[in-house]
Amino acid sequence: MRTIKKSESEIDAIKIVNQIRALGIDMIDEAKSGHPGIVLGAAPIMYTLYAHHLRFDIEHPDWFMRDRFIMSAGHGSALLYSTLHMAGYHIDVEDLKQFRKLDSMTPGHPEYGKTPGVDMTTGPLGQGFATAVGMAMAEAHLRSTFNIRRKEIIDFNTYVLCGDGDLMEGVSYEAASLAGTLKLNKLIVLYDSNRISLDGDTSLAFTENVIERFNALGWNTIQVLDGEDIDAIDKAIRAAKVSDRPTLIEVKTTIGKFSSLENTNQVHGKPLTREDISNIKAKMGLRDIPFAVSSDTIEDLQMLISNRNKTLYKDYLKQFDLLDDDLKEKLKSFIDGNREFEIKNFTYQYIDGEREALRDSSYKTLNAFAQNSDFLFGGSADLFSTCKNYLDQAGDFSSSNYAGKNIYFGVREHAMGCILNGLALVGYRAYGSTFFSFSDYLKPAIRMSALMNLGVIYIFTHDSISVGEDGPTHQAVEQLASLRATPNLEVFRPADANEVIGSYKVILEKVTGPAAIVLSRNKVPILNSTNINEVAKGAYVVRREVLNLNGIIIATGEEVHLALEVVDRLYSKGFDLRVVSMPNLGRFLAMEEEYREEILPVGIRKVVIERASSHSWNKLIFNDKYILSQDKFGSSGSKEELDQKYGFDIDSLEEKIENLLK
Repeated sequence: MRTIKKSESEIDAIKIVNQIRALGIDMIDEAKSGHPGIVLGAAPIMYTLYAHHLRFDIEHPDWFMRDRFIMSAGHGSALLYSTLHMAGYHIDVEDLKQFRKLDSMTPGHPEYGKTPGVDMTTGPLGQGFATAVGMAMAEAHLRSTFNIRRKEIIDFNTYVLCGDGDLMEGVSYEAASLAGTLKLNKLIVLYDSNRISLDGDTSLAFTENVIERFNALGWNTIQVLDGEDIDAIDKAIRAAKVSDRPTLIEVKTTIGKFSSLENTNQVHGKPLTREDISNIKAKMGLRDIPFAVSSDTIEDLQMLISNRNKTLYKDYLKQFDLLDDDLKEKLKSFIDGNREFEIKNFTYQYIDGEREALRDSSYKTLNAFAQNSDFLFGGSADLFSTCKNYLDQAGDFSSSNYAGKNIYFGVREHAMGCILNGLALVGYRAYGSTFFSFSDYLKPAIRMSALMNLGVIYIFTHDSISVGEDGPTHQAVEQLASLRATPNLEVFRPADANEVIGSYKVILEKVTGPAAIVLSRNKVPILNSTNINEVAKGAYVVRREVLNLNGIIIATGEEVHLALEVVDRLYSKGFDLRVVSMPNLGRFLAMEEEYREEILPVGIRKVVIERASSHSWNKLIFNDKYILSQDKFGSSGSKEELDQKYGFDIDSLEEKIENLLK
């Protein structure tokens, strides 16, 4: 018998919503772990978005021009997976049954690259909201780049589902403030406003008027007073899509709808009882059979999606073919995701016979390398003039010029890190800068870069106690060890201009994931023995022993220069020493054993000099007294005074190393 498809008016949306709910709570019950409250409360929001608004292609889930959806309230993963299954993504019932189990495609919180339809790894609250701002910025920049000569090929929205917890986290405020300033009208945030958090009613800690706050931030705001009112949610999203500002839609929902624990914190983060699940399904008019799925509801939802989206991908291909050849090639290169590019021809103006601050070396290198790529895009947390990462002649990214490539993040380090992740998720090689001690402000975003393996470049200056008079608040001590301990993050600390060039070259040519480049504020000489290409190995010899190797001094950054001076002094006392510059400890440790043995032969005493925590070095140095490090906070004073106080002046280093090698 031929199946007669229903018209949209004949489709029972509530049945689809309830099927999404049922699958979600079944997943949590099967896993004996999860968050049923958001599944039961926010399902109407998800249905409305996927059925009537989100543009995507099931057969091409990574299609570049799709709308992005970020589940910022990442604990609602069961709600997302059940919706994706119903919508037709290649997630079957068996995958739903594997929710939260080892190596499944339905992990406890959404993970980028693991599940079709998941556009970002989320879980730490606020990260998704702030990263979505970066995605919207990327769309605006791409639109200004490619929608020219009457071609309108770039056009996608970024949607977010967030909760009270996301809006309590300060990073969402930082990011929302910048989004309002930039008038990112393709950003639409759906706020699941249920007034309950894990510990109880939000009135315990969160009483502000969110709508008034976002109005003050320059957002368009809409309220939906009944979270079960699909028509009202639909109308709000339609209004948001024609706004000239980013939009926050507050949807008043009931956490744990239909549960005996409805509207309490008890339904937020623990599985429901079997009895409660049975009663919920009875209220929704569904069979009490785990993972029972109505084929009618699936067909109805997929029909709604198909009716809107079935020609989108083909229409895009037609639009792409109409582009001029130069734009077509440029856009294809961007979409293909090849962010690694070989740097052959670039101009670097060395300063003969003079010293150069590494932040200045970084500025010159970044500008030189930017000429090789259209895809470098970034900015600074109110420190362009100090960190020196402004791209000349690239323009400023603003609400009146989305084509600009210099982003003024303002004093918002955490939001900057998240936004860089958003830019990278869309396809840019994103970069941002601040003082190294302030890397702590954006550490959660760095961790997300590493988890998602995103091509983000973090440029940190003022890298140690040698900052001087600004005092211990600005003198990085523990930050190097912290970043080096972060999996999947490359950390470079170059010694001079050659190693700065080499670090950027490795990052842009070889590194697909995130990288940090840590730079001194002070002027240092450019050494004849440093080598741009050797940086890729992580460590190499910058001064060889003359005859008989008596010991090896390992150093990074500015301390390489100290090591060379000390070794020259000790040579006159009969010590024949080698100096090894180690701009990237992790890279060196990953090299073949043969190379590591060549650089650092077994049986030879080794001493490390680094104005930072000693905790990075235990894989190379097994006796702490051979690590000349900075394991306490610094002080306010001149660089010279600090070096004397903490033992990094040449006389102190000479005496310590001589005693160690005797």
